[in-house]
Amino acid sequence: MNKKSIITGIVLGMLAIILGAFGAHALKKVLSLEQLVTFETGVRYQMYHALFLLFFSTQNDLTEKAKKTIYYLILFGVILFSGSIYLLATNDLTSFDFRVIGFVTPIGGLLLILGWGVFLYQFLNKKTLK
Repeated sequence: MNKKSIITGIVLGMLAIILGAFGAHALKKVLSLEQLVTFETGVRYQMYHALFLLFFSTQNDLTEKAKKTIYYLILFGVILFSGSIYLLATNDLTSFDFRVIGFVTPIGGLLLILGWGVFLYQFLNKKTLK
């Protein structure tokens, strides 16, 4: 699970950099300032959670079940939260109205919060602190 978390963190981080550069350069010409700020929010949260996965993968005191739970909460949280923000921010560039999937943004946010919450719960319930 540690290797999977590290690889996912690296890939999410790389994609955040690519999407951030894409937003700053290519999308700057076609999106409003408000849409760019929204897009950047998705990039920022994706990068935060890429770094979280890298940090999380260094924790050896967690059970495999806890690691899997946290990993999937964060992964699907990023996909739903940041992914939906990217689609909503660029909505005017396509013929499909992505506002119909806007309800998944808070679900993604909740998954991210739950991932952090499970991590906190596991940390607080460790028998000994090293």
